[in-house]
Amino acid sequence: MRIAEAALRSGLSVETIRYYEKSGILPEIHRGQDGQRRFSAENIDWLTLLFWLRETGMPMKTMYRFASLYQAGDHTIPDRKQVLLAHAEHLKKRRADLDRCEEMLAYKLAIYEDREG
Repeated sequence: MRIAEAALRSGLSVETIRYYEKSGILPEIHRGQDGQRRFSAENIDWLTLLFWLRETGMPMKTMYRFASLYQAGDHTIPDRKQVLLAHAEHLKKRRADLDRCEEMLAYKLAIYEDREG
């Protein structure tokens, strides 16, 4: 599939896909005889993972580390797993922080409701 469809399926923009490719964070994207990129199902899976890692706030530096581990081969699976586990822990803390923020907002809104009431 071509880049526009890859963008649509992965959630990334065409520009972001091109940036990721130039930066080396993507596995090799094959090109047709016309020179245009041809994305495989594996490429789409990888792009989708990158979309969600960024969406959850993973720093680019960590994404590059994860990508380089992936490209180094299966012997890096324990290291890749550790990167994802650390990110999952970060998300748990972030979720707890957001829950506390929501509680504070609810408290403040309740005060305003009482004053208007």
